[in-house]
Amino acid sequence: MKIPKPNAFFLIFSLLFMFFSNTSFEKKKTFFVPNATNNSYSIVVEKSLYELNLFDSTGELLITYPVVFGSIDLGDKLNEGDRRTPEGVYHIIQKRKHEKWDHFMLLDYPTKENIKKFNDRKAKGIIPKNAKIGGGIGIHGTWPEQDFTVDIYQNWTQGCISTKNEYIQDLYKVLPVGTRVEIKR
Repeated sequence: MKIPKPNAFFLIFSLLFMFFSNTSFEKKKTFFVPNATNNSYSIVVEKSLYELNLFDSTGELLITYPVVFGSIDLGDKLNEGDRRTPEGVYHIIQKRKHEKWDHFMLLDYPTKENIKKFNDRKAKGIIPKNAKIGGGIGIHGTWPEQDFTVDIYQNWTQGCISTKNEYIQDLYKVLPVGTRVEIKR
């Protein structure tokens, strides 16, 4: 018995059907709330997983982005210059386009809790007496044409959280100043 050759329409239809019925196909969620307030979203950064998770006000996970940090040591920030990313609860206090890293969202580091931990560590001799706590911690993109650093989980910042420029642009558009950001190991 001779099997007939499929026509072009049948082939295209079959390919489209297979593509759109594939359960592994996952469309990126849209997460824009017009006139978002600082309570519309929250972020949880999990350093051990190299993930930034965006939640809506009900606690539903909207999207997860890969991120990188400064030091390969994912411990809590001790002092200025250690390239570690601090742990705790912060808020976005400023947003701006950045001349090097696409977009930048500054966090309110150091907080009262960070200052207390810093002073306790100094008193215990964990960090030098002349150490400074540092500042300028934020969430930002990568150098132009350097998104691959996120793909290969190359920690390169001075303690900030970095993600691909495409992702920081998405976040920058929707996250208002005041958004809660929790960073944990």
